[in-house]
Amino acid sequence: MKRILSALGLMILATALLCSQDHKGKCFKKEKGDMKSLNFIAHRGESAIAPENTMASFRQAWALDADGAECDIHLTKDNRIVIIHDDNTKRTSGVDMEISSSLSGDLRKIDVGSFKDTLYRNEIIPFLEEAISIIPEKKFFVIEIKCGTEVIPYLKKVLDDSQKKDQIKLISFGWEVILEAKKEFPEIPCYWLSSKKETLLQKMDEAAAAGLDGVDLKYSLVDSEVMKKAAELNLDIITWTVDDPQEAKRLTDLGVKSFTTNNTQKLEEELTKLF
Repeated sequence: MKRILSALGLMILATALLCSQDHKGKCFKKEKGDMKSLNFIAHRGESAIAPENTMASFRQAWALDADGAECDIHLTKDNRIVIIHDDNTKRTSGVDMEISSSLSGDLRKIDVGSFKDTLYRNEIIPFLEEAISIIPEKKFFVIEIKCGTEVIPYLKKVLDDSQKKDQIKLISFGWEVILEAKKEFPEIPCYWLSSKKETLLQKMDEAAAAGLDGVDLKYSLVDSEVMKKAAELNLDIITWTVDDPQEAKRLTDLGVKSFTTNNTQKLEEELTKLF
């Protein structure tokens, strides 16, 4: 019996040495420790499950313990910042209203949930401050500015009032927009978005010179040359939109730490199996 107990004790000790828990309570062998440093960012909220850019999608992301969530913003006619990807409501509601020429009160009468599932009927377009208010502690929120610099003064008020500026990252395809954002919010990480390979390395030089914190790249652009350049310039890298675990593994092997994905839990679970 003593020999059995001794052997059992050694097995438990060996397991403890081989395994450790990550921030979500999952056990990984020590060689999988790199998983702990990865960030899984819910694209437009947990959009594989809930309607994109709605409070339901953000709540779902936090319920699944995503590290971050991403959203898109536009400015309405009455200068309210609303969360929606397109510059009109047609795709997600069936009602064609231009965001910039519509009042926020009218926009928020539209159902933007039913297109995903009747379970989400009557989900409305959120105000940015509503989504920020539910960011859990130790999580972050990535805000893509889809309009122009006209939104910056109103964004400043929303972020100042939120008292959660330390949990925010700003991104934009608009070069002047992201430069203006960094000027207005020097304490907030700001990233230039790109899906074009041709001028990427040059723009990375310009991004670093302008004081930007990183670049947010379409995953297919990322290779060893890009990662080397980012390291030399001390630029952080976020990738989008990564749903394929094999692609996530390729990126991880290159040193990428942040993945924007439509299904954070599924990608993390499937990527874990590849380590």
